[in-house]
Amino acid sequence: MANQIKNAFIAAILTAFIVTPVFGLQLVRQGARTLMDPHWSNVLIAMAVVFVGQLLRPWLALPFKRMKGSLPTLPAAPVQGHKWLMVLIVAVAIVWPFFSDRGSVDIATLVLIYVMLGLGLNIVVGFAGLLDLGFVGFYAVGAYTYALLYHWGGWTFWESLPFSGAVAALFGFVLGFPVLRLRGDYLAIVTLGFGEIIRLLLINLNWLTGGPDGISGIPKPTVFGLEMARTSSVEGQKTFHELLGLTFQNQHVIVYLYLMALMLALITLFVATRLKRMPVGRAWEALREDEIACRSLGLNPTRIKLSAFTLGAMFAGFGGAFFAARQGLVNPESFTFIESALILAIVVLGGMGSQIGVILAAILLTVLPELAREFAEYRMLMFGLVMVLMMMWRPQGLLPMKRPHVELDK
Repeated sequence: MANQIKNAFIAAILTAFIVTPVFGLQLVRQGARTLMDPHWSNVLIAMAVVFVGQLLRPWLALPFKRMKGSLPTLPAAPVQGHKWLMVLIVAVAIVWPFFSDRGSVDIATLVLIYVMLGLGLNIVVGFAGLLDLGFVGFYAVGAYTYALLYHWGGWTFWESLPFSGAVAALFGFVLGFPVLRLRGDYLAIVTLGFGEIIRLLLINLNWLTGGPDGISGIPKPTVFGLEMARTSSVEGQKTFHELLGLTFQNQHVIVYLYLMALMLALITLFVATRLKRMPVGRAWEALREDEIACRSLGLNPTRIKLSAFTLGAMFAGFGGAFFAARQGLVNPESFTFIESALILAIVVLGGMGSQIGVILAAILLTVLPELAREFAEYRMLMFGLVMVLMMMWRPQGLLPMKRPHVELDK
């Protein structure tokens, strides 16, 4: 009991250091002066909650221990009957935006972008076991590739999309070489630096990227060469609505972007699933489990790492191009380290290697903040708390992938 009291007291002291800058001290503006308004009651309440929680931790942990193994796991290979369930889910996802409001469809489009990014990073982190903290760099490369091709060459979205994926894949291939001999924390530091280098280059190359202001006026994707707009930007050319004799509504553009994002997300899911079952997918798993054993089996870790970085970056490039088309504007502030952390959190929270888990985590981490906008200023605090609780309660993720194993009788 004395040891529990000691641990609870230490935890309460640490809580005071963490909570004081956030809740205890607030800056108040009075004319030209800025004063500090202390709220020590908030700090004392937080310390008391943590102190009591640490004392009661053994009893509070009992229900979580019972629930620890209750969440489902996914089979190593999908069951045949699951195909019809997937078809039903896709059909519902296609029909849903026609009966929903504009705000919900717009949020769902953002969810699908993060699904694409999560599935791409899942190849690097989940399948190959390579910790990548600079994945947002490939995302930025894809977005700026489309923006630059349009700005300097007048290319359309569909013409730029394959080039965005190819250029991002090239960057992933180039990044792979410096990290071939690295693993763990060292690999994470190098990839983190890569993501920051990309962002700083976008800020400083004013003559090419527009600097901090970025590039604006990026057009939305067309439908078979026809613009989904009120009037065509090309004189004498009809728009999609004029050709069909429809009245233009902004809702139609939102739905079209959602369906495009759904199509790209499904393609990403299909390709990632097929790759995992192919020899390259087995090689990724071998590299993740033990690089030395992987090398002893005659596999080339260099090629395996390069293939993981290249393919993961390609999907990030596709997602970046679509993001640029959806926003109509790209600037370096959209590709900060926080985005990389969010995408990595999606993979970890869903379960590394679990594609369905990544999709579920992308939905949760994107939709829940939108439902609790009144707590927007505490979003990162709650986000960190959720991740800490997940690591304590279910470190393998929400829907971990069940890997086949063999047990030998003694």
